[in-house]
Amino acid sequence: MARETNSSFKAEIAALLANKDSAALKARLAAWLPADLAPILSELPVEQLAVLFRGCSKELGAAVFAYLEHGAKPKLLKVLTQAQVAALLNELPSDDRTAFLNELPLEVAMQMLGLLTPEERKIAQDLLAYPEHSVGRMMTLDYVAVRPAWTVRESLDYIRTHGYDRETLNMVYVTDEGGHMLDDIRVRRFLLADPDTKVSTLMDGNYATLAPTDDREKALLVFRKYDRVALPVTGPDHKLIGIVTADDMLDVAAAEATEDIQKLGGSEALDEPYTTIALTKMVKKRASWLVVLFLGEMLTATAMSYFEDELAKAIVLSLFIPLVISSGGNAGSQAATLVIRALALGEFRLRDWWRIMRRELAAGLMLGLILGSIGFLRIIIWSRFSHIYDPSPLRVATTVGTALVGIVLWGSLMGSMLPLILKKLGFDPATSSAPFVATLVDVTGLIIYFTVALFIML
Repeated sequence: MARETNSSFKAEIAALLANKDSAALKARLAAWLPADLAPILSELPVEQLAVLFRGCSKELGAAVFAYLEHGAKPKLLKVLTQAQVAALLNELPSDDRTAFLNELPLEVAMQMLGLLTPEERKIAQDLLAYPEHSVGRMMTLDYVAVRPAWTVRESLDYIRTHGYDRETLNMVYVTDEGGHMLDDIRVRRFLLADPDTKVSTLMDGNYATLAPTDDREKALLVFRKYDRVALPVTGPDHKLIGIVTADDMLDVAAAEATEDIQKLGGSEALDEPYTTIALTKMVKKRASWLVVLFLGEMLTATAMSYFEDELAKAIVLSLFIPLVISSGGNAGSQAATLVIRALALGEFRLRDWWRIMRRELAAGLMLGLILGSIGFLRIIIWSRFSHIYDPSPLRVATTVGTALVGIVLWGSLMGSMLPLILKKLGFDPATSSAPFVATLVDVTGLIIYFTVALFIML
C-alpha cells in the first residue's frame, strides 16, 4: 500500500502525541508494520518516543522495540519507569530479548534481568549461558509441538489454542511424552489431511536439527541446505528445547557478510554500527591492522636494498616496480576474495585444497601470461618512439613480461592458499584480507622481479 512520506507521518505522530490524542494515535499506528514504524519512530525525540510507548499496547511496544535502531533502545529505557521497562522486557520474544541484553554492558544487563518475572528471568539466563554467536543465543522457546498419537483434528485444535503467540506456525514439531524430538511437519500437511488422520501417519522421519552450542555459521549452512523457515534445536538427550527461525538467519547472514567485508578491507570487524561506534574504538580497530600492514610493507624496502646494485646497473627497472607489484597484489586479492566466499558458502571443503591449488595454478598462469604479454608489447612498442629503455629494450620487455607471469601466478597461489591455512589453524579465513595478501605479495614479488632481472638483464 502506498505510504505517505516519513517526514509527514513523523510530524503527524508528533502532533498527536502533543495533543494527547491516544485514540487517533493508535489508529494511525495500527496501519503500519512494526518493521516500517521503527525507523521512523527512532527519529523522534526520546521524550516523545517514551510517551508513545507508554500509550501503546504491550504487544505493539514489544514488536516495535525489537526493530528500533541500535542507539535508540537504551535511550528509551532510561526515560521509561521501571514498571514500564519491566513490562516491555517481559513482553519481548525470548530471542529478541537475548540479542538486546547481549548488546548491553554486563552491569546494565544484570539490572534488566532483575526486572523480569522469575519464569522469564530463567529463560533469559538459560539462553545467555550459551556461548556468544551460538545457536542457543538465537533460539526461541515459542513453538508448537504435538504428539504422534493425536489426530489432525486434535492437533489443529491445539494449535488454535496455543499458537497465537508462537514465533512461527509454518512448522509443527512432533515429540513424545518426554519431549524428545520425533519429526517436524509443515502445517500445510495438517490443513490438507483428513481430520481423523493420525499425526504418526504424516511423519516421515526426515528432519534436521541444530545443537544449542552450534556456531551460527553452521546454522546458516544448515538452513541453506534444507531450505527451511525454522529448525528445531535439541539437547544432548535429543529433547526439543527451542527453535531458530529464518528471520534470525537473515540477520546472521547480514552480520557475517558485514564482518567478512570489514575484515577483507584490512580492519577488525566492528561490533557496532559504523555510525554509532565510538571514534576511538573504531580507530583502534583500524589502526591495529594498518600498523601490521605498514610494518609488512617496510620489508619491501629491505628487499629492495639487497638488489641495490642491480637497480644501479639498470635503473629503468625501477619504473616498473609499482606495475608488477600491484599486479601480483591484485591477483592475490581476487583469489583470496573468491576462495573466502566459496568457503563461507560451503562450495568446497578443506580437504579439497589440492583442487583449489590446481585451479589457481592454471588461472594464475593464464592471467600472468595475459598481463605479461601486455607489459612486453607495451615496452617494445614504446621503445620505437623513445630511447628510455636503451640500450636493450628487448631485455627490459622480457624481464617485465616474465616477472609478471611469475608474480601474478605467485599472488594467485598465495591468495587462494592463505584462507585455507588459516581455516585449518582455526582462525577466520577473512583475516587473510586483501590488504594482507597484497602486502605479502609485495615483498615476495620484489624478490621474484629482481631475481628475474638478475638472470636476464645482467
